[in-house]
Amino acid sequence: KWKSLYEIQGERKRIMRETCSKYKTNNRRIITPYHVSRIFVEDKYRVLYCEVPKAGCSNWKRVLMVLNGLASSTKDIQHNTVHYGNYLKRLDGFDHKGIYHRLNTYTKMLFIREPFEKLVSAFRDKFEHPNNYYHPVFGKAIISRYRVNATKEALRTGSGVKFKEFIQYLLDVHRPVGMDIHWDHVNRLCSPCLIDYDFVGKFESMEEDANFFLHLIGAPQNLTFPKFKDRHSDEERTTTKITQEYFAQLSPSQRQQSYDFYYMDYLMFNYSKP
Repeated sequence: KWKSLYEIQGERKRIMRETCSKYKTNNRRIITPYHVSRIFVEDKYRVLYCEVPKAGCSNWKRVLMVLNGLASSTKDIQHNTVHYGNYLKRLDGFDHKGIYHRLNTYTKMLFIREPFEKLVSAFRDKFEHPNNYYHPVFGKAIISRYRVNATKEALRTGSGVKFKEFIQYLLDVHRPVGMDIHWDHVNRLCSPCLIDYDFVGKFESMEEDANFFLHLIGAPQNLTFPKFKDRHSDEERTTTKITQEYFAQLSPSQRQQSYDFYYMDYLMFNYSKP
């Protein structure tokens, strides 16, 4: 079993590196604190984890906290503790020497997810539930730019953004509000062409990949990757079927443009075109 998992890792890394050398000319660029700002550090087991939102990141942070001795079990850690507790250090918090030392000696890993599924998961989480950041900041701007005859109430609250409007915002080169980590490219979040990741896990094979990774770093036997859904736990996880239902609301050209937008992620992580 381990042997086939080693082979899968080798193949994922090969595809990632080949895509980088084919499309990226910046292989010799200096790694700056900006490039490592999404990387979390676990010094005890020497792990660097690049956070990709909507690809198991809350549960990965829980695992890192347990590895670090900050909690005895992943079950004990609340969502807000994970995201707002600042218990985990980020790599850009270290000086130049500290950053390079860790990049050269720690196990570097990231977990990814099929780009359209990740996008729909982010949309459902941020726009279909009350949210006192995404509605006023993104919702208002999206509704006022893309909705014809928007009601005063919609413009005031920014609630009720439709998927089609969200996609219009995403594909607009003159976006009314900036990018957000929840729908940015993995390519931009984790700089895989600059940082040579040792382990590439996939959300689709999370349990197997996660437990293989924990085995590789010599984690305690009783630590397994948590299965629970972190937010809106009564709601079904975003599946391929749910993703198709959302994308069915778009025109063929919007679907194609969305694919083009995430093209590098599709290529680099070997996901087939939807």
